[in-house]
Amino acid sequence: MGSCVSTSSRSTCSSRSNGEKVSPSCLDVGCCGQKRAARRTFSDHVISLDHLPSIPSRIFTNGKSQSSCIFTQQGRKGINQDAMVVWEDFMSEDTIFCGVFDGHGPYGHLVARKVRDALPLKLLSFVKSSESKQNGNRSRKAWFEGNIKPDTEDSEQDCSTEDKLTSTWREAFLKAYKAMDKELKSHPNLDCFCSGSTGVTLVKQGSNLFMGNIGDSRAIMGSRDSNDSMVAIQLTIDLKPDLPREAERIKRCKGRVFALQDEPEVHRVWLPFDDAPGLAMARAFGDFCLKEYGVISIPEFSHRLLTDKDQFIVLASDGVWDVLSNEEVVEIVSSAPSRSSAARIVVNSAAREWNLKYPTSKMDDCAVVCLFLDGKMDSESDYDEQGFSSATIQSNHSGGNPIESDDGQKSEPSLQRNFTVRSADENETNVASVEVEDATSTAEDQNWLGLEGVTRVNSLVQLPRFSEAKNS
Repeated sequence: MGSCVSTSSRSTCSSRSNGEKVSPSCLDVGCCGQKRAARRTFSDHVISLDHLPSIPSRIFTNGKSQSSCIFTQQGRKGINQDAMVVWEDFMSEDTIFCGVFDGHGPYGHLVARKVRDALPLKLLSFVKSSESKQNGNRSRKAWFEGNIKPDTEDSEQDCSTEDKLTSTWREAFLKAYKAMDKELKSHPNLDCFCSGSTGVTLVKQGSNLFMGNIGDSRAIMGSRDSNDSMVAIQLTIDLKPDLPREAERIKRCKGRVFALQDEPEVHRVWLPFDDAPGLAMARAFGDFCLKEYGVISIPEFSHRLLTDKDQFIVLASDGVWDVLSNEEVVEIVSSAPSRSSAARIVVNSAAREWNLKYPTSKMDDCAVVCLFLDGKMDSESDYDEQGFSSATIQSNHSGGNPIESDDGQKSEPSLQRNFTVRSADENETNVASVEVEDATSTAEDQNWLGLEGVTRVNSLVQLPRFSEAKNS
C-alpha cells in the first residue's frame, strides 16, 4: 500500500535469489511422503526458506507459470510494498497456492515479503500434520473395529470426505495465519509494531478452492453465466473497519473507528488514547500496536467448488481495486491479447485510471495474480515477444543483484519506477530518491515519500507517539 503516514510524522524505511539449482539432496530434512517418478513437489521434501527462490514451480516476481501470470508495479509513494506468489505443484501436482500481500507502515515491504515466503510453508506444515493425524486415527479405528464396516451410500461417503477436506484446510489456514503473526511478533530483526500486511491467499486443489483473507486485498473470479457471458464474482470481502461486525469487535476492545473529515468514506482504526495510527483495515498481519484493541489476524476462510464455467481468478492489492471495478478487471483479463500479458495489462490499466481519476494523488503500488483455471497458458514465444522472461524468472537469473534487506535476507531487485502518474507538487528530488539506483540504500537512508505531497488513501495516518519512543 505504499507509504502510510501523514506529513506530521516522519519515519525512515529500509527474499533471496541467486539462480542456483537445488538438487533434492539439498532440501535438508528428508522425505515426508511417498516418492514418485514424476517431478517432485512439497510432499517429497521439507523446504527451508533459503531454498524457496530455486523451486522451479514457484514464481514471485513479474513472470508466468504453467497456469498463471503475475505482475507488480511500484507506485508513487516510495518502495514497492506489495508482494505476490504463485506456487504450482504445491502439495501435489493438482494443487496450486496463490497469494497477494500488501504491506503498510515503515517496514511494510519487509513484512509483506516475509509473509509471502513463510505463510505457504506454515500452511503446508499444518495440512500435512492434520493428514498424518487423520491417517493415524483411521488406522487405529480400523484395527479396533476389526476393519469391518457396513456398506453406506457413495454420496454419503463423498459428502463426508468433502467435509473433512474443507475442515482440514480451514484448520490449516487458521493455524498458519496465527503462527505467521506470532512469528512476526517475535522476529528479532523486523519491527512490526506499526507495520503490517494484508494477505489474500488461495489453494486450488482439483476442483476445490480454499481461501483465506485478512485486510483489503481482494480475490475475484471470471465465470460464464447461463448466457455464456462473462461475469465477475467477488470471492473475498474487503475487511475494513466500517463493516458492522468488524467495528463492533474493535469498539468492544476499546479501539476507536471513525473517518477523518477530509476523507469521510475511509473509516480507520485508532488507539483509545491517541489519534494514531489510523489503520484503514480491520485485520492484518503485524500492526501490534492495535492488536489489543480489536485488530486481528484471523482470516476469513471460505470454500468453493469450481465448475467448468469458471474461467480465471484474479488476486490484487487495493492499488487496483481503488480505481478498477470487479467487472472492469474481468473484462480486461478476458479480452487480453494473450493470457500471459493479462496481469501486466490490469496493472497498466490501473495506472491510467489513477492518472485520470486522481491526477494530484500518488498512485499506490499494484500487484496482480491471474490464475487460469483450465491450466493452460500461451506459448513461450508469445510471452517472450512481450518483453518478459519465462517461468524461470523466479530464480532471477536475468539481471539485477539481490539487495540485502534489514531482516538479513536478500530481496529481489526493485522494479523500475512508473512515471505515468505524478503528484502535482512532486519535484525532482523526490523522483531521484526512489530510482532503482538508490534501491540499495538502507531504511535509514531513505525518506518515506508518502509523507510528502498529496495521497489519496494511505493505510496508516500517523505513527503513535509512543512508537517513536519505543524505537529510540
